Amino acid sequence: MSSAPNVTRVTSDGVDWLASAATYPRSTLALWEERPDVPVVVPCGTVFDVVSAPAIFGRRMLDRLWDDGPGSGPVAMFRGRVLLFAAPGTAQRLPSLLAWEEWGSNRTEAVPPLLCHGTGDAVTVPAPTGDDGAGTARWLVAPDTRHPWLPGPEVVLWAAVRAARAAVRISIFPPADQDAKVYDVSRRR
Repeated sequence: MSSAPNVTRVTSDGVDWLASAATYPRSTLALWEERPDVPVVVPCGTVFDVVSAPAIFGRRMLDRLWDDGPGSGPVAMFRGRVLLFAAPGTAQRLPSLLAWEEWGSNRTEAVPPLLCHGTGDAVTVPAPTGDDGAGTARWLVAPDTRHPWLPGPEVVLWAAVRAARAAVRISIFPPADQDAKVYDVSRRR
C-alpha cells in the first residue's frame, strides 16, 4: 500500500502553476474558469518536463517515490500512461542516465521504454476538477502549490531502476534442477 497522497483536484494555486506553462496563461485560466472539466495541452520545458511511463510501471515508480523516496511532484494519468511531472531539463538528461544504466537492453515488459517530454514537446494535462468525463485524463497527485517540488533526472532514474528491480527479481543463481541428485555433505569425514 502506497503512502502517496490522495489528491485528485487541483487547488487554485495549482491551476495558476499549470496555466503558467501555457503559451497564453490568461486564456488558459479563462477557459478553466468557464469549463473546469476540460483537459488542456501545455508545452513542456520551461515550467516542467514530463516523464511518461506505461500505467502499471508508472504506478510502481510512483510507489517507490512515495514509499522509499522523497515523494513526487504532480502526477497524472492520460490514455493508459502515467505522466510524472519533473524538473525542467529532466527530459534532456534522463535518456543518457538510462543508457548508462543499460535501460531496456534486455527488453521485457518489466523494463518498458520511458518517454521524456521537454523543450519543444507538449502534453495534455487533466482538467482541474480531476475528471474529463471520458475518464482518459485524471490526476493521481494534483498540483496544490504555485511552486511544487519536481523530481530531477536522478530521482526519476532512482525510482525507475527500483521499480524495474522489484518487477523482475533477478537472481544470480540458476533455477534448481528438479531431477538433480542432492547429497548431504554436512557429514563428511
